[in-house]
Amino acid sequence: MRGMDRATASKELRDHCNTVSLAVMKMHPLLNALGDDATKGEIVKALFEITKNVEVVKKQTMRLEKRDDTTLL
Repeated sequence: MRGMDRATASKELRDHCNTVSLAVMKMHPLLNALGDDATKGEIVKALFEITKNVEVVKKQTMRLEKRDDTTLL
């Protein structure tokens, strides 16, 4: 996306992170219906990794926003 400013990009990143987090939360209750513990275990591990990585994106975005706020003072 050309011409997007940093504040808009940060907000969109946060919004998309929230969407991914919500989707991951909605997946968890479905796992028991699979009826296979090994499969469920692997999916839980994968969902955890997704959650971890989404948190990294959120944290890095927040750090950048705080750094921008500090330079304005």
